[in-house]
Amino acid sequence: MSFSKSQYDQPAFYSEYKQLDRSQVGLQAAGEWPSFQSMLPSLQGKKCLDIGCGYGWHCLFAISQGAASVLGIDHSQNMLQVAREKSRCLPLADQDRVHYLQLPMEQLTEVAGDAQFDVVISSLALHYVASFDQVAQQVARLLKPGGHFCFSVEHPIYTAQGPQTWCKDDQGRKLHWPVDRYFDESARTSRFLGQDVIKYHKTTSTYVQTLLNTGFQLCHLIEPLPEDPDHPDRVRRPGMLLMSATKP
Repeated sequence: MSFSKSQYDQPAFYSEYKQLDRSQVGLQAAGEWPSFQSMLPSLQGKKCLDIGCGYGWHCLFAISQGAASVLGIDHSQNMLQVAREKSRCLPLADQDRVHYLQLPMEQLTEVAGDAQFDVVISSLALHYVASFDQVAQQVARLLKPGGHFCFSVEHPIYTAQGPQTWCKDDQGRKLHWPVDRYFDESARTSRFLGQDVIKYHKTTSTYVQTLLNTGFQLCHLIEPLPEDPDHPDRVRRPGMLLMSATKP
């Protein structure tokens, strides 16, 4: 199966992405990070996999927490270039514990070795994948018994309608957030950083039931409340869905 070039390797899109606070500052600029961090188990001595690792912020955090090793995978050459540059700033002993692989998330089958990871992380990436079921099955294969799968996605209420824009009145005031075709789990075209971006809407029950059907035990389901005084409208609808589960 072939995959098109990553959106993050398109020059116009990537030039805008680099300017985001979370791109420049990292996890401390990610409003959902306190909630995400609360789901993570102890990473001391653990082997970790980060799916859609981007700039490698979660990989570096895992190393800082004493992870034995971290593998970050991402489809984007631009993302991995930055991730590798950041890793080279680590002490030499720590540099040997983090590795990156250019690979689409849909090709987790190419990650060799069953039951080799203690923790699998994914941050705001899985809504770019058409089949969450395929990802969950591969994560279950890669996780050791007792291992943790912790991930965040854009909330189904946020992704359902498609364009991801407010309904406004004639004066441009935000009236409400539209939700439409909620049970139609298909591709959506949204406008992000001035470009059309394809995402895949899934219902909340699909995320939960897929984990259960794959044999996971659900530990956390969090809809983090945004704390951003500069964007008070964000508390009017959920933006993200965070979940964690364990492999028995």
